[in-house]
Amino acid sequence: MKTINDFNFKDKKALIRVDFNVPLDTDFNVTDSNRIEAAKPTIIKVLEDGGSAVLMSHYGRPNGKPNADMSLGHILDKVSEIIGVKVKFVSDCIGEEAEKAVAELKNGEVLLLENLRFHAEEEKGDRDFAEKLSKLGDIYVNDAFGTAHRAHASTTVVAQFFKGEKCFGSLMAKEIEAIEKVMRTGEKPVTAILGGSKVSSKITIIENILSKVDHLIIGGGMTYTFVKAKGGKVGDSICEDDKMDLALDILKQAEAKGVKVHIPVDVLAADSFSNDANTKIVDVETIPEGWQGLDAGPKTLANFKEVVLNSKTILWNGPIGVFEMESFAKGTIAIGNYIDEATSKGAFSLVGGGDSVAAVKQFGFEQKVSYVSTGGGAMLESLEGKVLPGIAAILED
Repeated sequence: MKTINDFNFKDKKALIRVDFNVPLDTDFNVTDSNRIEAAKPTIIKVLEDGGSAVLMSHYGRPNGKPNADMSLGHILDKVSEIIGVKVKFVSDCIGEEAEKAVAELKNGEVLLLENLRFHAEEEKGDRDFAEKLSKLGDIYVNDAFGTAHRAHASTTVVAQFFKGEKCFGSLMAKEIEAIEKVMRTGEKPVTAILGGSKVSSKITIIENILSKVDHLIIGGGMTYTFVKAKGGKVGDSICEDDKMDLALDILKQAEAKGVKVHIPVDVLAADSFSNDANTKIVDVETIPEGWQGLDAGPKTLANFKEVVLNSKTILWNGPIGVFEMESFAKGTIAIGNYIDEATSKGAFSLVGGGDSVAAVKQFGFEQKVSYVSTGGGAMLESLEGKVLPGIAAILED
C-alpha cells in the first residue's frame, strides 16, 4: 500500500482528491470544518517536500451543471485559514483555464479547483474527463475516504493515468489501517457494537463480521426484532416483522462461529415517542402494549460494560437509544464512556457510521476513542467486506 510517505514531492505537482463537501450556513460560512482539517496533513507533507498541491473535490449535488450556490469558492478562505497558506482558486476543474492555473503554480502553493460535479462526467466515471483531470498533476493522491465507495472519474478512473505515481493520502491510510485493525489484525477479544433502528440496514455488516469478532452487542431499535423473533413481547417498539427469521438465522450463525451475542435484557420504555413521555424500566421481553423501548436499561448497560471493558478491539456503529432526545441518550452516552475507559487501558476503538459519529461528536468522545471514521457510506461498505473502488484504483498497477 503506497502512501504519501513513499514519495518525495519536491518540484512535483500533487493532484489530490479531497472531500471538502462540508456544511455551509445561509451566508456560505463553513459550520463544520472537520473534513478540511482532516486533509491538512497530506497537503502540508507535499508543501514541506517542496512541491505544490492541486486540490479537487465535489460539493453537493449540482447534477452536472454549474451552480453559484455550490461553488467551492465559498470555502476558499476557510481552506486558506486551516492550511495556513493563501489558497488559489480557478473557476473550472478541467480545460485551458485550469491547465494554465496549474502551470503557473509554484512550489509551496496550493490551488483549489472548482466543483467537480459541475461536470456530469464526474459522477458517470467518464474516461475522457478523468484524462483531462490527470493533466493537472504529476502524482495522484486520493485522500477522500468519504467518496472511496464511488466509482467516479476523480476517485477511481483518473488513477489509470498515473502508473506508479499514485498513492493514498494520510487520511485514507489511517482509515484503511483502522478498518484492518478491526477486521483482520486486531488484538482479541474483538467486540462489535451495532445499534441503530433496523436490522435490514446492518445485515451484510453482521454477516461479514461474525467470523472476525468474539462479541456482538446489539442495541437500538434492532433489539426488538431479535426479541420478538425469540418470542418476546415488544409492545409498540419499532420492529421489522419480515426480518425476524433473519434475526434468528444471525443468532444461529453466531452460535456456530462461537460469537457471544449480547442483547438488551431491560429497556427504558416510553408511552410515546417524545422527550416528555412517561417512562419506566421494563424487561425487554415484556414491554406493555402502548409502550415502546427507546433506550437501554440499567441491567443491560451493566452487561455491556463488562463486555466492553474486557475487549481489546472495539467497533462501534450505531447508537444504543434515541440519543437525539435527552431523555433517551443515557445508553449511548454510557457506551461512549465504557469505550473511553477501555481505550484508556490500551484497547483500540473505531467509531464509524453517521449516527454513531454524530453521537460521539455531540457528547464529546471524539478525542477519547482511537479513531473516528470520516466516511459514512465508505466505512459501512468496508465493514460489509466490499473492496472500495477508490482504494482498488490505487492498489492496481
